[in-house]
Amino acid sequence: MCGAEPINCFPMLINTLSNTFLRLFNSMARIRIWSHPFSYVHNPGIERYVFFFCLNHMLILAAGLPPFFAVSSMKDYKVKSM
Repeated sequence: MCGAEPINCFPMLINTLSNTFLRLFNSMARIRIWSHPFSYVHNPGIERYVFFFCLNHMLILAAGLPPFFAVSSMKDYKVKSM
């Protein structure tokens, strides 16, 4: 009745309690609940967009970091920190 994931247990508990209380009061109504916290749609176009977005940012980062380290080394050389 309750899955291993805690996000599914609470709605099932509320559903069971609500329906139990309805039956205690001789009601024929039933309460139905569902839990879909994340809607997942498999769309290859979005996956491709995310991949190229991340790739572009990684390339920009890879191009920008080496000069930072070179400048840091030059400052150490000028100050003769070694």
